[in-house]
Amino acid sequence: MTRSLLLTSLRKSARAFSTTSAARSGGSSAAAPALGFQLSEDQLSVQGAARQFVRDVIIPAAPHHDKTGEYPVDIIKQAWELGLVNCHIPTEYGGLGFGVFDSALVSEQLAYGCTGIQTAIEANTLAEAPVILAANDAQKKKYLGRMSEEPLMAAYCVTEPGAGSDVAGAKTTAVKKGDKWVVNGQKMWITNGGKANWYFLLAKTDPAANAGKAFTGFIVDGNSPGITVGRKEWNMGQRASDTRGITFEDVEVPDENRLGEVGQGFKIAMGAFDITRPLVASAAVGLAQRAMDEASAYALQRKTMGKQIIEHQAVAFMLADMAINIEASRMMVWRAAWLRDQNQRNTYYASIAKALASETANKCASDAVQIFGGNGFNCDYPVEKLMRDAKIFTIYEGTSQIQRLIISRTIADTAKQGL
Repeated sequence: MTRSLLLTSLRKSARAFSTTSAARSGGSSAAAPALGFQLSEDQLSVQGAARQFVRDVIIPAAPHHDKTGEYPVDIIKQAWELGLVNCHIPTEYGGLGFGVFDSALVSEQLAYGCTGIQTAIEANTLAEAPVILAANDAQKKKYLGRMSEEPLMAAYCVTEPGAGSDVAGAKTTAVKKGDKWVVNGQKMWITNGGKANWYFLLAKTDPAANAGKAFTGFIVDGNSPGITVGRKEWNMGQRASDTRGITFEDVEVPDENRLGEVGQGFKIAMGAFDITRPLVASAAVGLAQRAMDEASAYALQRKTMGKQIIEHQAVAFMLADMAINIEASRMMVWRAAWLRDQNQRNTYYASIAKALASETANKCASDAVQIFGGNGFNCDYPVEKLMRDAKIFTIYEGTSQIQRLIISRTIADTAKQGL
């Protein structure tokens, strides 16, 4: 089936998804359909297509990319052909128009196969989210449109060597000169940094202002003179992903590439997280599910003391705890995603989903290694990779500590309103 036919079929499915009808029509939350726990036939079809792609393509190739760090160009191209990349881009710009809930179903499946490959794909979502939120029509046609025309990559260029969780501490500057902005600074830990056709860039435009007004967002073409791409970082896990430092030295960006108003960049950048944190959480759920599946299958094969180890209560209870946390995490992902699709504020729930799912992924992967015993510590078995891949979920897109800060502040604000 050609890409155009696949996209037509998937768009029909997207229109049928009950979770995004209000967001697509601009309806209020009062008109939003109730959230059910049974996926529609169309949702199951898209989920099944992603699952089949993962089984046939990603899982067999994942060990190679983990060992070599080779960027999965061919896999991403195949995923793009199937409509599994950039599926959240609005239909008027060539995308499928999926909401966050719909995209989370796909993200969980891709992560089940390999979170490194999934992160490379999902990094597009993070870069595109500010454009979807704040760009004008011409910018969307130019930069989202091209992502729908060919399998290009993009990157979210915000983190700096001295400004990770403290985004307000970012020092990259953009100075207005005529009808252009001149950018200078260094970004770090940029996913797809060496593969990006364009970057979403957050730069300080008013050093004297507070964080809420000091920054402006820009779209910067990847081939702009003055951009230096650093070496690919060799990380603990998710090695299929391309992570690099990016240096901007007198890079000229036309004012027409400015996103929104001057001084609104911080708000735009943070607003993107309400879209992407549920998707990162859904990927963590995918890894956790894979860990449980691998551990339970192994527990049926391995025998000690005359019986399968799954019959030993110590092992059985570890698997039960995995299931408890996976199901709870998935439900939080669904709630956070559904709220965003209904145009309701979801920041609190997105942070809960991100913190819970990321820590569930780490616990499930660690327990899977434990159930495998000595084999789990060996690279010939799949669970040690899961354990290495899981760690980053508690760090990127806001650390678990940052999520708790957001959650606790919301609790405090609610409590104060009740006094």
